[in-house]
Amino acid sequence: MQTPKIKDVAAFLESWAPRAYQESYDNVGLLVGNPEMEVKGILVSLDCTESVVEEAGRRGCNLVVSHHPVLFKGLKSLTGKTYVERTVLLAIQKGIALYAIHTNLDNVRLGVNARIAQRIGLTQTRILVPRKGTLSKLVTFVPPDNLEAVLGALHGAGAGQIGNYQNCSFEIRGTGRFQPGESAQPHIGTPGSPEKVEEVRVEVLLPEARQQAILAALRQAHPYEEVAYYLTPLSNENQEVGSGLIGTLPQAMDAGDFLRHVKETMQASVVRYTSKPTGPIRRVAVCGGAGSFLLGDAIRQQADAFLSADFKYHEFFDAEGKIMVCDIGHYESEQFTKALLQEVLSEKFTTFASHFSETVTNPISYF
Repeated sequence: MQTPKIKDVAAFLESWAPRAYQESYDNVGLLVGNPEMEVKGILVSLDCTESVVEEAGRRGCNLVVSHHPVLFKGLKSLTGKTYVERTVLLAIQKGIALYAIHTNLDNVRLGVNARIAQRIGLTQTRILVPRKGTLSKLVTFVPPDNLEAVLGALHGAGAGQIGNYQNCSFEIRGTGRFQPGESAQPHIGTPGSPEKVEEVRVEVLLPEARQQAILAALRQAHPYEEVAYYLTPLSNENQEVGSGLIGTLPQAMDAGDFLRHVKETMQASVVRYTSKPTGPIRRVAVCGGAGSFLLGDAIRQQADAFLSADFKYHEFFDAEGKIMVCDIGHYESEQFTKALLQEVLSEKFTTFASHFSETVTNPISYF
């Protein structure tokens, strides 16, 4: 079996959390290293620091996959005057590649927030604020005998998913007319002669991040020499991509029990919270990292509690007694992302080891 290269790991991660889903301020993907380098081992970490790179070297890993990117902004020098420059320099010196999978992993349904929801036991989860402008409609025309093969290829490449429903499509039969050119090699008809055939008009939704792969699958499965299709951008909400997650606890809890449950399952040292005046906690919204921008959405969707991090003092007032805000800290809210990444990489790549970093990168201590 051929040893995977850095670019193969990157391609796999980006099929799960496409780079197109990162926020505008972010910087994800391969940040340091040669994509053609063969992978000897992967170290998974929440942050990328000098200590993490040193650990990677000790454990025989030449790729660090971190949630937070060490490079957010362009460097004008590389002299080692900051921890960012020192980390990059050390990685280059040791031949260790650095890859970041940050807000793109925050924004996919089975990413950072799904792991939080799993830890605290939420069920019936869905994206809190689905993203618009990431879907297109594909229309193509297929001979009836080839319909199932083409649909299978489209669905296999990622088209036709609507929420919890897969392999969705619409079809209608009609008549297609065309005239092959003299140099054409038509599947149906004769060059230079008008042709009229029965065709099936097929419509499917596709995520724009998978557009190239889906069109490649269409061309490979379709029998025509020239495949007719139309792509229409949509403003529909993409239920698989967006900010935060909301779900339901199996059983309602009173506020005190819920706080104890959160502190234990998320292994948080402290929980900063606002009181909830009445009623139990059942419907819960979550967002890994800094999530105060979603508080209004959690309230509008009638969440009883919102679990996130990095709330400023005055932002706690925005709860207005309508919801319990639970701030457990940035590191604490995302620390289990390491396990998520390690599990996914270990399942996909079996020719080398994927290690869970033992370096604690939380810059905050509690007394």
